Amino acid sequence: MLRKTLTVAAIAVAATTIAGAAQARDQLRIVGSSTVYPFTTAVAEQFGKTGKFKTPVVESTGTGGGMKLFCAGIGPEHPDLTNASRRIKSSEVEMCAKNGVADIVEMKIGYDGIALANSKKSKKVAFTRAQVFLALAKDVPQGGKLVPNPYTMWNQIDPSLPAVKIEVLGPPPTSGTRDSFNEMMMEGGCNQLPEIKALNLDKKVHDKVCQTIREDGGYVEAGENDNLIVQKLDANPNAFGAFGYSYLDQNSDKIQGNLIDGIDPTFDTIATAKYPVSRAMFVYAKKAHVGQIPGVKEFLAEYTAEKAWGKTGYLSDKGLIPMVDAERKDWAAKINGLENLKM
Repeated sequence: MLRKTLTVAAIAVAATTIAGAAQARDQLRIVGSSTVYPFTTAVAEQFGKTGKFKTPVVESTGTGGGMKLFCAGIGPEHPDLTNASRRIKSSEVEMCAKNGVADIVEMKIGYDGIALANSKKSKKVAFTRAQVFLALAKDVPQGGKLVPNPYTMWNQIDPSLPAVKIEVLGPPPTSGTRDSFNEMMMEGGCNQLPEIKALNLDKKVHDKVCQTIREDGGYVEAGENDNLIVQKLDANPNAFGAFGYSYLDQNSDKIQGNLIDGIDPTFDTIATAKYPVSRAMFVYAKKAHVGQIPGVKEFLAEYTAEKAWGKTGYLSDKGLIPMVDAERKDWAAKINGLENLKM
């Protein structure tokens, strides 16, 4: 009985210590996706200007890197929220749970599309996802089998494409944009090829073939800084870059989006899901930090206010493509009610 009493006392002391330490940090810390970063930064700046809380610290670590930091534990030494340019994976939910991050609030903030852009100094190009796959895959089908990618020039894939070297600047594997690019652009293009279907690959092999990008220079990992890709495209008119629509929108004086399967990446085509490489974006918050780190719930309220994520909200000026009215209303109720994540 004495041992049990001491154990309970020890837990109570530990909880008090964590709470006290948490209160010692009076500024929210947010990590994650470089694509969601501009939106969350805008909300953070507004939050700091108009309320009683300090402006949150927002870091661009990539979706995967952000999830690792977010899921590492509860307490002031760990981030309160993480941005994600894709939905959280079940493996990440398990990683969080193992480290005591059991209650997570999921916030869908709107939509984005992945553009394949180039400099306005060059001509606009019409790509199919199949052509992009053949340009960037590690292995491609030829003669009834898979071979290491032999293409070095775009026009080797199709004479309608530019007679320039294949060079696509894009995000690294830690990025949610890379995950989405692999799934929607690469695998989507892979599935358009009759030659792939004819190989009758086992699902595991099929997924690996369709989503593995070449490493011989055709695809260049440009880090988590999408602004750097924009600068490089402006400097090299023959290169293409893969990144979120918001960066295309914010830099439309320098770069242009190219057609994918006949569709331009625009606000309307992404909002209606006509553009084939469209996706939802998210922010995740730790419910355990509500009331421990000042401002968590209030920050969620700022993000879900119509003045922020609404059709004419300040996030639309940053390139956010809002959800429709009913969807926003539904998500706002769940988020502000601190509803737990359901997979």
